[in-house]
Amino acid sequence: MKNKLPLIITFIAALLMILAEFIPHRPFEKLSGELEIWFLIIAGFAIVLGQMSLFKMNFTKIIRKSSNWQYHIVTIVSFSLMFIFGILFGTQRQAGLAGNGDFLINIIGEKPFDYLFNNFYQHLMAAMFSLLAFFIASAAYRAFVARSLESTLLLSAAIIVMLGNTSIGTAITSGLPSYLHLPNISAFIMDYPNTAGQRAIMIGAGLGIIGSSLRIILGLERSWLGGK
Repeated sequence: MKNKLPLIITFIAALLMILAEFIPHRPFEKLSGELEIWFLIIAGFAIVLGQMSLFKMNFTKIIRKSSNWQYHIVTIVSFSLMFIFGILFGTQRQAGLAGNGDFLINIIGEKPFDYLFNNFYQHLMAAMFSLLAFFIASAAYRAFVARSLESTLLLSAAIIVMLGNTSIGTAITSGLPSYLHLPNISAFIMDYPNTAGQRAIMIGAGLGIIGSSLRIILGLERSWLGGK
């Protein structure tokens, strides 16, 4: 019964949400709205659980002096500062438990949470994505090697699209008919073959989500219960 009750609740809730999509009238419409509110409440508790897990994992690695344990101290301190400043002084449009922190605003020019977010977090995020660009370039180099017909087409399309978005590509084909201009060919590739490929991927992902959801609803997939 311990495992059957969550499966029964999941099946009933999913069935009500599905029926509400096809029968958008009372009582299904009201029930689906209530379930969405319950979902937000559960998600809030899940965030708290995730925060507790974050602290537990980092404290454990600090105590055990695991590899690069110093970085886990930075994680805990950073999280704690953002959490405390957000609770005490709020964010840009919301006051905290201790008001807006006007004395700190006079010193740093804005609320502490917003100051840390704009001057630390955003710059660190920009640095991370800048590093990510090098990994993408490395992966693209390996993927674009012309080993087969498919990889050759991918390489050719990539070169055309990149040149078509530069002034060099425009200058190279400026004397040719308009349908041979690299910017026009690049736009055609992005509007048709690329869009078609993206839609195929999205359709495949959607079918995968439907399949996984049906397995959970019907009780065939039970890993979320802690089993195998």
